[in-house]
Amino acid sequence: MTETPPKTENSTEQTVIRIFQALAVLVVTGLVGFFVYTNATNENAKYPFKLGLDLAGGSHLVYEVDVSSVSEAEVPVILNVLRDVIERRINVFGVSEPVVYVERSSVVAKEKSERLVIELPGVTNVSDAVAEIGKTPLLEFKLVDQEILAAKESAASVVASASGTGAIIDNVRVNGEAVADLNPYVDTGLTGRYLESAALEFAGGQNGQLSNEPIVSIVFNSEGADLFAKITGENTGENLAIFLDGTLISAPRINESIVGGKAIISGGFTPDEARSLAENLNFGALPVPIELASTQTIDATLGASVVRDSLLAGLFGLGLISLFLIGWYRIAGLVAGVALCMYVLISLALFMVIPVTLTAAGLAGFVLSLGMAVDANVLVFERMKEEFRAGRSSRDAAREGFSRAWSAIRDSNVTGLLSAIILFWFGTPLIKGFALVLGLGTIIAMVSAITLTRTLLVALPDVKRSDTGLLPYLFGTGFTKK
Repeated sequence: MTETPPKTENSTEQTVIRIFQALAVLVVTGLVGFFVYTNATNENAKYPFKLGLDLAGGSHLVYEVDVSSVSEAEVPVILNVLRDVIERRINVFGVSEPVVYVERSSVVAKEKSERLVIELPGVTNVSDAVAEIGKTPLLEFKLVDQEILAAKESAASVVASASGTGAIIDNVRVNGEAVADLNPYVDTGLTGRYLESAALEFAGGQNGQLSNEPIVSIVFNSEGADLFAKITGENTGENLAIFLDGTLISAPRINESIVGGKAIISGGFTPDEARSLAENLNFGALPVPIELASTQTIDATLGASVVRDSLLAGLFGLGLISLFLIGWYRIAGLVAGVALCMYVLISLALFMVIPVTLTAAGLAGFVLSLGMAVDANVLVFERMKEEFRAGRSSRDAAREGFSRAWSAIRDSNVTGLLSAIILFWFGTPLIKGFALVLGLGTIIAMVSAITLTRTLLVALPDVKRSDTGLLPYLFGTGFTKK
C-alpha cells in the first residue's frame, strides 16, 4: 500500500490566517500609536496625559484643625474622618490623585496642634481650590438655654435704648455670671460627623411648615441616630438649634423623642439654596472646624525639561533592550522588540483613557512592569531555543515554548499583581498611583507576551535547524551560529 502525500491546502490556509492575524495586530497597534500621538501633542485633546503634583505642579493648602471640643482619645479618629471627608470632596470636583494627610505636633511640643495638608495636582488657581473645599459645611446641633438667651436679648434691648453700654451689660447676670460671657447654645456632640445622607424635599404644611416650603431631610448613621434619639428624648419641649458653619439657620422645638435617625432642616430656603445645601452635606459635612492657615502654588519639581529627558532616557533604554534581544535571539528578539513597543503604546493609551495620573512613582511602576514584560519574553525564547535545538520546526518550537513557559509567566505576574492590589488597597493616594500603574502594566505585559508576541512569531516562515540557508540562523540564539 502506498502512502498518500499530505495535502498542503489546509496548511496554506492556516499560514494565510496567521499572516492576516499578524497584520491585523500591527494595524491595530498603529491606530493605537496614532491615538497616543495625537492626544499627547494636541493641547485641546480629549484624552491628554494627566500629570501629578511633582510633574505638573499644583496647589498646596494647609488648614488648622480645631479639636478643642473633642476629647484627646477621639482626636485620631476625628482627624481620619476629616481627611476622608475632604478627600471625597476633592474627588467629586475632579482633581485626580489628591494628596491629603494630617500633620500632628510632636509629643514634646508645648502647644499641640493638628493640621490638614492638601496637595492638588494641576490646580494652580489657589482661590478656586480654597473655594471648592470651603463649600463643605460644618453642621452642628446645639440645645438652647432659654434663660440665658432671654437675658442676652433683654440686655441687647437695654443697650439699644440707653447709654453706658458696658456697665449695663456687666450688671446683667445669670446665676452670678455676666451675660456677655455666657453662650446660650449648648453643645450636644451631634455634628455632621454622624450624617449619612441629605435630600431636598418640600414640606406638606405640617409641623409648622408652610405648604411646599423647601426643606432638607437628613438621615443619621446608627450612632448618630442613637445620639439624636437621646437628645430629643431628654430635652422634650426645648429648642434644638441647627448651625451651619457657625450660622444659626433653624431652631425648631423638640415636641417628642425622635427615633430612627431622621430629621429636617428648615430655614426659609429657596429651592436652589436647599438643593445646594443638600448637595454639600452629601459631599460630607466636616466633623470639626478647619481654618485656612497657608496657601502655596507649587511649580513642577521635575519640570518640563526633566520630563522630556526622562522620556528620551526611556526610549534609549527600550532601544538598548531591543538591540540586545535582537543580537541574542535574532529574529525572535526583533519580534520581542516590536511587541514591547506595542506594550508601551497600549499602556500609554490606557493611561489616557482611564485616566491615570502620572507621577514619578507611577512612572517607576511603569518601568517595573516593562521589565516584567521583557522577562516574560526571555522565558518564552529560552524554551523555544531548547525545542528548536531538539529538532522541532520554528512554529512548533514557538507553540511548545509558550506552553512550557506559561506556568512561570503566570506565577510571576500573578505575584506582581497581588502586590499591586495590596498596595492599592492599603496605600496612600500617592502609593495607589504607583500600584495602579504597576497592576495595569503587569496585566498588559502578560497579555502582550502571550498573545502579541505569539501571534507575530507563528506568522513567520516555518523552518528547522537542519534546513540550509539563512533562516535557520535567524531562528537560532547567541552571537555565533548554532
